[in-house]
Amino acid sequence: MPAVTFTVRWPDGQETVAYSPSTVIHQHLEHNTYYPMEEFLQRAETALDAASERVRELKGFYCSAAMDTLSQLRHASRSFSQGEVHVCFTQTL
Repeated sequence: MPAVTFTVRWPDGQETVAYSPSTVIHQHLEHNTYYPMEEFLQRAETALDAASERVRELKGFYCSAAMDTLSQLRHASRSFSQGEVHVCFTQTL
């Protein structure tokens, strides 16, 4: 199962490189797209939950790295009361 890295550009211009253990994230977040903060977090949660479930189906356990990514994104988002998040996919590993 190929993993995916993607860059999140926050409203203040700072960037975070994030990890998904599955390409299923492409079904929930589009390359080079801006999302309102709340929508981004909802999509990221849905995508990373699905990615973790794919790992469970293949390997018999959930992916803690996917949940770590979600936690990091939620934590970083707390710095912003509003604004849009820009998402860009980088290489598929």
